Amino acid sequence: MELSMLASFPGSVKPSVRANLSLPKLSSRHEYPLASKIIVKNLSYSTGETTLQKDFSNFGQIAEVKVVKDVNTKRSKGYAFIQYKCQDDAMLALETMDQKDFYGRKISVEIARLGWSDFDARPRTSGPPKKWNLPEEGEVVDCWY
Repeated sequence: MELSMLASFPGSVKPSVRANLSLPKLSSRHEYPLASKIIVKNLSYSTGETTLQKDFSNFGQIAEVKVVKDVNTKRSKGYAFIQYKCQDDAMLALETMDQKDFYGRKISVEIARLGWSDFDARPRTSGPPKKWNLPEEGEVVDCWY
């Protein structure tokens, strides 16, 4: 929420605090609109980033092309992410290239969903609870739940 929006709510922030308030913005984390990243699925394993860059740049300016590869084998997993600088360019690429033949394979193009790396948070993991300093009552419990 921007400061100007925050200031429009009466009583939400004291005027003396409002000047020093610095709120993180989701848009400051991302330089491009959220719907400007597409995922291209069912690619040939030999398709490289330069090929995708060349063919998908016909729809607009591309900020980044990332072919997803297996960590161990360094082999392509058959899909890639393409980040456009403009949301309209991404939508044009999606509408034009979805279900088209791309070097012998019928590709699927969709808007990429946000992942945990798009936020500054990680999922909380569960596990055994922290030990409580409770008085012992003579009963030994051998499980943690």
